[in-house]
Amino acid sequence: MKRCISSSRRVSAAVLATAVITLSGSVFAQSVDQVLQAELRRLNLAQQSQERINNIVEGTRSLEDQYRAINKEIDGLRVYNRLMVAQTEGQKAVLEDISLSMDQVDVINRQIFPLMERMIDGLEQSVALDIPFLMEERTERIENLKDIMERSDVSVAEKFRKVMEAFQIEMDFGSTIEPYKQSLTLEDGTTRDYNMLRIGRIGLYFQSEDTNITGRWDNDMRQWVLDNSARNEVRKGLRIANQLIAPELILVPVSAPTEAQ
Repeated sequence: MKRCISSSRRVSAAVLATAVITLSGSVFAQSVDQVLQAELRRLNLAQQSQERINNIVEGTRSLEDQYRAINKEIDGLRVYNRLMVAQTEGQKAVLEDISLSMDQVDVINRQIFPLMERMIDGLEQSVALDIPFLMEERTERIENLKDIMERSDVSVAEKFRKVMEAFQIEMDFGSTIEPYKQSLTLEDGTTRDYNMLRIGRIGLYFQSEDTNITGRWDNDMRQWVLDNSARNEVRKGLRIANQLIAPELILVPVSAPTEAQ
């Protein structure tokens, strides 16, 4: 009887031990699972925290880049403003110079008009006393100058330029030789076309096509005169002026120059 009881107790102890081990394993498994879940939550929280940190860092970098860009733009604007200030000061100086120049222009305009009037009068007198070559062209040029002087739509500078241009043309006549044709009425009353030869401002000669009639302008007598003594020289001069032969010395009579009054 005692053996049965002992065996029964050993079985019960074994069963109890097995139950305890089973219960312990279950509790351990639950503990491990809880630990793993807690670690997973911690990792998720850590990841979320890192992402927030990364976003904050990126935001900070973006703000820093914007700050640097704004500072760079401000520096550029400062340079631009300095340049604009310098340019404005320069423009003010230019405006002051222009204002002063305009005041001087008014003074010059009041002085230059009488000067141009005297120049045109002198030019007209010079043409009247000169040998009578291209008189229609030269007289028309002087009349045009007089008309321009009365026009309000022509600037003072343009008027002065025209006057100086006319003077330059007259000056050039003194150093050139020129052939042209002109109709003349001689002292015998006959009128016909002649080959004309102008030598500077010192001599004006004419010759008929057949070279039988040769003459010149006598500035002392203020008339055309026949002068066949220079027939060959005038013919040579016409050939030189028409570039038919090379330039060479010619001997022709000239009138003494007339002094302007």
